Amino acid sequence: MDEREWLTERFEEHRTHLRAVAYRMLGSVSEADDAVQDAWLRLSRADTGSVENLGGWLTTVVARVCLNTLRSRERRREDPLDLRVPDPIISRENGVDPEHEALLADSVGLALLVVLETLTPAERLAFVLHDMFAVPFEEIAPMIERSPAAARQLASRGRRRVRGQAPAPDPDLTRQREIVDAFFAAARDGDFDALVAVLHPDVVLRSDGGVARARHTVVISGARTVAEQALTFGRLSPFARPALINGSAGVVVTAQGRPLSVMAFTVTDGKIVSIEVLADPERLHELDLTVLDN
Repeated sequence: MDEREWLTERFEEHRTHLRAVAYRMLGSVSEADDAVQDAWLRLSRADTGSVENLGGWLTTVVARVCLNTLRSRERRREDPLDLRVPDPIISRENGVDPEHEALLADSVGLALLVVLETLTPAERLAFVLHDMFAVPFEEIAPMIERSPAAARQLASRGRRRVRGQAPAPDPDLTRQREIVDAFFAAARDGDFDALVAVLHPDVVLRSDGGVARARHTVVISGARTVAEQALTFGRLSPFARPALINGSAGVVVTAQGRPLSVMAFTVTDGKIVSIEVLADPERLHELDLTVLDN
């Protein structure tokens, strides 16, 4: 085996981990893959003879690439309050595909990723690397040009935001599905009280319509307000296909083979606490829904 083959083999050993890091950092599957590819190009050009921990070195490279992407994204964003629902990972109802398991470890639901979108790039990097991948603050600090104490503070701010806005979903998928089915049954029947009954009093609905459907980009909260909005979902019920969205119960709404929206639900203590809706036609067109047909 020559040096190039050896390097390729070593890199492939870390690819799954690097994709998981990048997906949490960016909330985009394509950008995550680009970041991992960038790391490979840098590795192939670097002198790694003195690198003792190749996995750590690669994680640092990917994190820096992602940090630059986040900063560039932040500069391009005209409205800092723009809502962006990250790329959903869609799987069949009977289980997450092996290819997606690493991306979704630690219950990386869409609600969590939406909250991560509200963090500053430095906060997101510190929180993701430390809380999700146990990278020491001493290693995180140089990436963001801060002291370890400052990196710890950034991660703490991110942690508080996540705990307050992205509660962990119930682990029982069957129970999750029952609640989501009850939601759509109530919407279909126009039963306002039944809708309110399955919603947490402080439920939040976030919808991302993209440029083409800007009027569908909204954030609304409160059980009664969300229930009123949900009554409009009733007509979509026949087109809602059950699926796992980032490992939790959700639906893909399709008509004539064309995706209209992806809806992810976070069910906590038997109540729906958040609903994330991707309704951007451009991004929906890029989704691979063949997984639901297998």
